[in-house]
Amino acid sequence: MKNSILSITITLALTYMSTAQAERLKIATFNVSMEALNYQSPQNRETATVSSNALQVALESNHQQIKNIAEIIQRVNPDIILLNEFDNQHNNEDNSHQALKTFSKHYLNKSQNGQKAIDFPYYYQGQVNTGVNSGYDLDGNGTPGVLPGDGFGYGHFSGHFGMVLISKYPIDVKNIRTFQYFKWRDMPNALQPIDPTTSKPWFSPQAWQDLRLSSKSHWDVPVEVNGQIIHILASHPTPPVFDGPEDRNGKRNHDEIRFWADYISADKSAYIYDDKGDKGGLKPLAPFVILGDLNASSVDGNAMNAGISSLLAHVDIQDAMPNSEGAEKHTQDNINAKHHTAFWRMRADYVLPSKMGLTIKDAGVYWPTEDEDTYRLIKDRAASSDHRMVWLDLLLNNK
Repeated sequence: MKNSILSITITLALTYMSTAQAERLKIATFNVSMEALNYQSPQNRETATVSSNALQVALESNHQQIKNIAEIIQRVNPDIILLNEFDNQHNNEDNSHQALKTFSKHYLNKSQNGQKAIDFPYYYQGQVNTGVNSGYDLDGNGTPGVLPGDGFGYGHFSGHFGMVLISKYPIDVKNIRTFQYFKWRDMPNALQPIDPTTSKPWFSPQAWQDLRLSSKSHWDVPVEVNGQIIHILASHPTPPVFDGPEDRNGKRNHDEIRFWADYISADKSAYIYDDKGDKGGLKPLAPFVILGDLNASSVDGNAMNAGISSLLAHVDIQDAMPNSEGAEKHTQDNINAKHHTAFWRMRADYVLPSKMGLTIKDAGVYWPTEDEDTYRLIKDRAASSDHRMVWLDLLLNNK
């Protein structure tokens, strides 16, 4: 009898441990700089010579920067990760995802510098607005329809600076919502840029009617983890710079970030429509994680910090404020330095889970210090990226 009770106790304990382990989830975001300009010399970066195939060529050359990116991913070992600045060379026109498949097979699936190979059997690589020609003079240089400045998102070709979500857990593809075509003008109180020299709107009336909010896209990707759905809310807003006193990029960055704050707010999301025409935001009580290089900080940089500040302060969001010793040492005269996620000294990349359904267990920024061997992986942009991977270790609460 005692042996039977002991056996049952051990079985229950092992079952509990297994369940607890299965519920533990590491989610990350990483701007990997795997975009065409990173693989071409500065003198070959004119529009006509920036090739949409540059990433694929680099992948086929056993490129050290890409090997380092893969090694970082293997070392951190996330379950779900958003990769920003990963070129979608045909922007899904042929649905081949060639570069992504090459990266997975020849880099992630192979040990890098002794690390355990890693596999992400599920992915979503949707279309983006970067390099999609608007036909308008969006950059104000007097010539309409010329890339990269006149794309719906800045890019030298359709799919430039794209993004991809890769996952160890199944993606509910049928219920993905995308907002690539959502018009900026349809956001209530949108921050329409004004030319201060004329006091008139920066964009022509026709351009403003057609201009999309997302510089890349906004995605709501449901991922199924042990029978429960987590909504990955992925984006990569435009940098709030490279413009003029009209601050068109700063205002767009603000509103791209605001989109998520509205999307998760039942009282503010009624205006939102997705690319299928379905209206409204995220369903109440649905667990979510906002991921991406948001190109904004509430305390550093040139962004209109009201946008990111409002998101971080949202009643339904947790902010673990990940940090690293490497970042702190990189900028020793900045009190915010330990939270920086970019080489250029700012917190730009975020993993923001909902309070509903998720508990933060640990958080970090992959930023080795100069005295560590792994510093070779991040010593400069050529080594990997000018951004660092940000990750959170989460516990998925049972229903």
